[in-house]
Order: sequence, then C-alpha cells, then structure tokens
Amino acid sequence: MTGPFDLIVIGGGVNGTAIARDAQGRLGGRDAGVLLLEAHDLASGTSSASTKLVHGGLRYLEYYEFALVREALAEREVLWGIAPHIVRPMRFVLPWMPHLRPRWELRLGLFLYDHIGGRKRLPATDTIRLHRHPAGKPLKPGFDWGFEYSDGWVDDARLVALNALDAAERGAQIRTLTPVTAARREGDVWAVETPAGTFHGRALVNAAGPGADDVARLVGLPAHYHLRRVRGSHIVVPKLFDHDYAYFFQLPDTRICFAIPYERDFTLIGTTDEDHHGALDHIAASTEEIEYLCGAVSRYFSRPVAPADVVWSYAGVRPLVDDGSGKPEAATRGYRLPLSDPGEGPPLLDVLGGKITSSRHLAQEAVDELAARLPALSGPAWTAHAPLPGGDFPLDGQPALIAETRVNYPFLSEADATRLVRAYGTRAARWLGEAKGWDDLGRTFAAGLSEAEIRYLTEVEWARTAEDILWRRSKLGLHMSEAERADVGAFLA
Repeated sequence: MTGPFDLIVIGGGVNGTAIARDAQGRLGGRDAGVLLLEAHDLASGTSSASTKLVHGGLRYLEYYEFALVREALAEREVLWGIAPHIVRPMRFVLPWMPHLRPRWELRLGLFLYDHIGGRKRLPATDTIRLHRHPAGKPLKPGFDWGFEYSDGWVDDARLVALNALDAAERGAQIRTLTPVTAARREGDVWAVETPAGTFHGRALVNAAGPGADDVARLVGLPAHYHLRRVRGSHIVVPKLFDHDYAYFFQLPDTRICFAIPYERDFTLIGTTDEDHHGALDHIAASTEEIEYLCGAVSRYFSRPVAPADVVWSYAGVRPLVDDGSGKPEAATRGYRLPLSDPGEGPPLLDVLGGKITSSRHLAQEAVDELAARLPALSGPAWTAHAPLPGGDFPLDGQPALIAETRVNYPFLSEADATRLVRAYGTRAARWLGEAKGWDDLGRTFAAGLSEAEIRYLTEVEWARTAEDILWRRSKLGLHMSEAERADVGAFLA
C-alpha cells in the first residue's frame, strides 16, 4: 500500500518508533494509518548506543536544566511500569572526592533529584560510608563518604523494537532497509520516494536523529534548528565487581563517568562527549576515548583498567539542539518539535534532540501537536499506561515470571530464563511454545541462542542479519567467539 497514509515517520530510532506507536494507537485499527521508514535496522544508530539508563540526568542539574530533569525523572517509573521486562531499577553509588564538588552540593543535588520528579516507587538517596558498603570494596583505599541513589536500566534497542512491534500490531506498517531518497509536497499530501516505491502521507515526521539535518535538506527545506552532533563512546570490560550496584564517578575535568553491571559477566563504562564532525556511518570509539574511559575508572577502582582489557566498544552520535554551549557535555539534552506553518501545505514535524528516557513523553507531545492539523490523531493520550509487548505483568513481577518460566521450561537454566524474561517478558512463550527440551527449538547455537528464537526475531521483529540479532535484539555477541558469531551469520545467509 502506498497511501495516502495519515502519517509517515522517517527514522526507526527510539523517537520515531515511539511516535509511530502513539499515533497508530490514537488512530485505532485504521487502514493506512502510520508508515515508518528506516534506512537500516531498527535502533541501528544512536538508539542502541546509549549508556542503557532510564535516568533523570543528575549532572544536568548543574546546567540548570530543571524542566528537563523533572520530565525525565517522572518518566523513569512510567517506562518501568509499561516495560518491567526491559526496564529495572538500579541503585547508583557516587563516591565523594574532597577536591571536586563539595559534599553539601552533591547532597543538595540529590535532594532535588529525589523530590522534583514525583518519585513513588524508587527508593530515596542515602548517605553511606564506603568502608562499610559493598560498593566500597572494589574502590581504592581512601574513599570514605558517598551517596547511594536510584535510577533505572533499560535495554535501549529492545525498547525501540517493542515500540515498533506495538505500533505494527495496532496497524502501522514498519519498513526497515527502506531509505528515503526524496520527499516533496504534492497538493495536500507528501510524496516520499524510496527504492521500494513512492509513498504518500498527509503529514511527515522527520525523526532521523543525528541525520535530521540531512533529511531537512533532502526535503528541500531549511532546518528549523542547527543540530550539534556529539559522540558518546562506551567500553565493555570483564566485570570489575560482584555486586549489583552501579557507579557514578566525578572526574577532574568536570565530566562524569558510569560503571555499570552488564550482561552478567561484564562492566559497561561510559560515556564521552566529543563533537562529531564526520560521517554518520560506522561510528566507533576513538583510541583517545577508550584511553580516557580507562583512565577515568582507574582513578577509582583498585584494579586499573587498560585498553587491552576492552572486549567491546561502541559509540553513538547524540543529536543535540545547538544552544551555543562551549563544552559538548554542557549542550542541552532538551528537545524541540517545530511544526511547519499551515500555509506551507501538508505538515512537517521535525524531531530535534531528546533522550531515551523522555522518548515516550516526546512522542505524546509530537502527536498532540500533529493532532491540531490532523483531527484523526486527536484521541486521548494513552501510552503511559499501556504495556509494551511482553510487559503485561506487575511492576515487581520479574522474579516470579522467571520462576514460572523455569517451571514451564525446566530445560532452561536460571541464566537462560532470566535472559529470556528480560528480553521478551510474557512473549517468550510465543516462540518457546510446547518445547520440552532444546531439541524442540531446532538448531542450537552458542550462548543459549536457538533456531526458534532466530525465527521469531526475523519473522516478528524485523531482524535480518547476525548483527541485528547478536548486538541489537540481544547482546549475545558478547558471549560468543568470532567463529560462533560467524555461524549465526552463515545460518541467516
């Protein structure tokens, strides 16, 4: 079907898929409702290259971004509520260093963090003595005082895939591997050209992330705002500690760094803030950024971290609205949603900026704006309470669902069941089916990946390649050798 669709969304990242979900939900089961076009795989850019946090952004208080922090803090528990399989609470430990920010300043910031966002379920901040706390053991001697506070963890790429899946199940069309080559207004619709044909839509959303400027030029219109492309890099090393706390480290250059338990056997360390001036293909952490992150955590941990310890690194480019800030880390993490004037013809909405945590709320605002021009979208906001696929279980019900999964599928280990519930929630049973053992799931690959899971990801979640499956729909690539990863690729070829 080439349309006319009510809405065409360009970009299959977290903002584009969240907008597609919200809009299609307001349209009901309407035919030719929403079409989402993505040039590559879902979450193939910035949306799979985050620090994996659902957080208010404690450091943004330092730049007086109170409204941004308030919105993000409120969204933590909303996202946890609709996706308790891929979102979970996490306690962070912030060691105090006497020569950096004063202790009273950190405590005041954390007091605001606890109180301005409507926190209900997450525990409040505690002042701790590190020599008595489990998180103090891996640190160098001399760290005495610290703070323990709450934020959340999210599987960022799965959040994108589940937004897209929910949109599709409500009637949206999701087309990956479909780059937009041109777009123009034709009377009262947009004509959007792709290698798969020309699609027509009554409104167009430019949610191309760091490529939003490029899409604006492709459409032939001036960008409403100039984007500042800031690269954030991360490294993964064998785990540096055995507890479940994450760390928030202050650094002498005023930046901060996280060290987070990751994928059972690893520690995720990030992030950097570097202006990015190159192409948006094949973004990678530079040697300098890897060395910087190793040095940052080595200031704190007893066991130093060296570049040779890095088992994987990744980088993404954040599309920040250029507010004239001198330092990349000071640039606003807020977003803008400029809508074209009615006199210009069918509407164009640009999505500029934003972050994982605010994506659902951003989408709600975007669809509200579009509804002023497209009455079919004028239904009530709904996404704050509707679970994402697989998330239809209680907020604190993940342990019970893991236990139930092991009862129903006794051949799964505790680690296997935990991984599957944290990826698919109640949807894991859709492809586990009536299996009584691994043989019932077809061919078995390394790290607990089965043919049945691959079939589900390719038939239901738009995965096409080994990279899609091993590094976005899952992180099983971390647990495989190069030969084992190649084996998955050969199966998919």
